[in-house]
Amino acid sequence: MTYWSNRLRAELAQRADAYARSHGLASYHSLGATPVTLFPPADSGTSHGNFVDASFSAIRADEIWRRRLAKSHSRRSTALPAPHNATALELDSSTSSDALLMNCFCYPGIVNRELAQLFRVDPETIPQFGVDGAVPLLDGTRDTTEIDMRLGSTNVEAKLTEVDFTQCAKPRLERYAGLDDIFDRSRLPLDGDEYLSYQLIRNVLAIARRPESRFVVLLDARRPDLLREWWKLFSTIRDGGVRDRCSFILWQEVAAAAPRALRKFLGEKYGL
Repeated sequence: MTYWSNRLRAELAQRADAYARSHGLASYHSLGATPVTLFPPADSGTSHGNFVDASFSAIRADEIWRRRLAKSHSRRSTALPAPHNATALELDSSTSSDALLMNCFCYPGIVNRELAQLFRVDPETIPQFGVDGAVPLLDGTRDTTEIDMRLGSTNVEAKLTEVDFTQCAKPRLERYAGLDDIFDRSRLPLDGDEYLSYQLIRNVLAIARRPESRFVVLLDARRPDLLREWWKLFSTIRDGGVRDRCSFILWQEVAAAAPRALRKFLGEKYGL
C-alpha cells in the first residue's frame, strides 16, 4: 500500500533534514510532490552524510563493500535536480534500504551476542552484500539476481520505503525449479497475469535445497503492509522444513541490539 510507504518516506525526509541541519551536512531534495533528502559524499571522500562515520570508514577499508558506494542512482536523470542528476549515487538517498543495511551491518562489532542470536549466526560473522542468489531454473541454469545480504548461512531481503516486493509475469516465475514442491501455486498471490511478492518467492526458492540456509525478511515496524504481504506469501509455503527456516526481523530489533553510538544514529536519523 502506497499510504504506508509515503508516510514513512515523508518521516525519513523530515528526519534527514533535521539531521543535516544539526550536524552541518550538505544535502538536497529530489524533485516531485514527495521529495526525498539525499546526501552527497564529502569532498574529502572520508565521510558521507548518509552514513555513520564508523560504518563508512569500514566500508571504505573493504574493497568489496566499497564498490557498492559507486552504484549510480537509478532515477538520477529524471528525479534529481542539476547538478546532482549527473553524479548522484544510489546510497546517497536517505530512504535507501541498502544504505541502512550497510550502516547497520558494516558497523564494527555489530554482530554481537544479541544480534547473532536474532539472526541465528555465529558472533562476529562478516556480512556479504549483493550475493548471487543462484536460484535453480528448469533448464538447468541459475537465476543470479542479487540477494541483499548474506549473514553466515542466512539470506536477508531488506526493505524500508519500497512499495512492495515487486511482481513478475507468470512465465518468468514458472521457469523456477521446484516451484510446486515448495509452494501451493494455487494460493500464490496474483494480479491478473502477474505473480505478486516475486522477490519473496525467489528468496524462499534460493534456500529451499540448502538445508543449512535460512531466509529473513528485514522490515520496519512502520510498514504493516509489507508484513501482511510477507505473511500471505509465507502461508503458501507447503514444505514445512522450508517454512521453519523462514522468518522476519524488524529494523527496530536490530537497532535495539546495536552498540550505543550506532543506536543513537539510527534513532536520530531513522526513528529506530
